[in-house]
Amino acid sequence: MGLGDFIKKQFIDILQWTEDSEGVLAWRYPMADMEIQNGASLTVRESQMAIFVNEGKVADVFGPGMHKLTTQTLPVLTYLKNWDKLFESPFKSDLYFFSTRLQLSRKWGTPQAITIRDKDFGMVRLRAFGMYSYKLSDPKKFYSEISGTRELYTRDQLEEQLRNLVVSTMTSTLGSAELPFLDMAANQGLMSEKMKEHMTPVFEQYGLALDNYAVENISLPEELQKAIDTRISMGMMGDMGKFTQYQVASSIPLAAQNEGSIAGVGAGLAAGVGMGQVMADAMRSSLNPAAGAPAAEAPEVRLEKLKGMLDKGLISQADYDNAKAEILKKLVG
Repeated sequence: MGLGDFIKKQFIDILQWTEDSEGVLAWRYPMADMEIQNGASLTVRESQMAIFVNEGKVADVFGPGMHKLTTQTLPVLTYLKNWDKLFESPFKSDLYFFSTRLQLSRKWGTPQAITIRDKDFGMVRLRAFGMYSYKLSDPKKFYSEISGTRELYTRDQLEEQLRNLVVSTMTSTLGSAELPFLDMAANQGLMSEKMKEHMTPVFEQYGLALDNYAVENISLPEELQKAIDTRISMGMMGDMGKFTQYQVASSIPLAAQNEGSIAGVGAGLAAGVGMGQVMADAMRSSLNPAAGAPAAEAPEVRLEKLKGMLDKGLISQADYDNAKAEILKKLVG
């Protein structure tokens, strides 16, 4: 190289990244034909990390601080380029900066309903969405697995891949969970913890740290939502006998209005007590054959009794639908 060519050569004395663009996770320092002066200063700010890549291999990783680039501070590069301590010369290498700031309130969701297997209800289809937070924790792994040699790699590019990871992990986690889906659906905090537990190692393999994961809403098919409502109602009812007494007591004013006299109240009371007992027996047998009517009673007989009470206005359509669903569920196993 002639003296004139050497003078024309440009050398870099200070390397830094000011992060002037929002949402950028990885940025390659623009070298062009320039070389880095031996003894140059590398400034890595808080919430940043930097790596040198030489001939396709990650050579050195730098955390926050000001680093003087010499053969002592670049041991791996020194080895790759066969430098010795007396060899002082500019060098050419790719430099990448990474943002390690916490990425807050990122959204996730299932674009389409996903199908999972549940031990209570068999196959279940659901939609869900929520929020999560993460940060880049291992730039070497992130460079190798995700960003590569791109000049710029953004948060939006990453999250296109993360959303698919979230949905696939959610499907496999819920499908293999020993905890019934109803229990997790009733407690979204529990579901969030379960999902975070399984998502953390998935993020780590790409050089990311999952800080927070929250399930904010679960949209269930109508039939499953009715089943959940039924189970909640049964838990609130507690004793079926007391629930029947309540139903009978509620029907007395209506019976009195229909009969138009005190005698009507008595008649309504007698009818209510009688039909209330039939209702209690029918619903008890549908939920637990050993506790009520004989176990051998055919399902169609119980359904006929319930239909009769519905036609007479002694039970609501919702009561009838719930009891019918329970009977059919036991019938099909």
